[in-house]
Amino acid sequence: MVNGRNKGAAFERELAKILLDELGLTFKRDIEQYREADHGDLICVDMPDFPFSIEAKRYRAGYGIQPQWWTQTCDSALATNKLPLLVYKYDRLPIRWRFPVAAVVGMSDFVPAGDIAEQYDWRYAVECDQVTAMMIIREHLADVG
Repeated sequence: MVNGRNKGAAFERELAKILLDELGLTFKRDIEQYREADHGDLICVDMPDFPFSIEAKRYRAGYGIQPQWWTQTCDSALATNKLPLLVYKYDRLPIRWRFPVAAVVGMSDFVPAGDIAEQYDWRYAVECDQVTAMMIIREHLADVG
């Protein structure tokens, strides 16, 4: 039987490698996620003001997100005053990246300050592949840097 926690940790390490290869930024697993609620799964070591709170989900079978995943992702983002980013994968399917529409529409206008929950409605979201996700993240990094 597969250990779900180990599978999730392996996926987090895989995502950290993808983000390093694509963005040149180092990410580490946030072990506080097991002790406290509202922590993302990955923390950017090189850039504390990285604009996204990342949640990672890895499962054997299924298609699409489970609503509680997006709720958890948004709760973590609110707690850290960042934008939510859910990354998930099922066996034999490509990795999917889910952003709130606000992260894509008017990307250069977003400045994470104040109560971002009041600024945007995160129920509206878009999903994309890795290439598109990296473009969206790079646009936000250009605004931070």
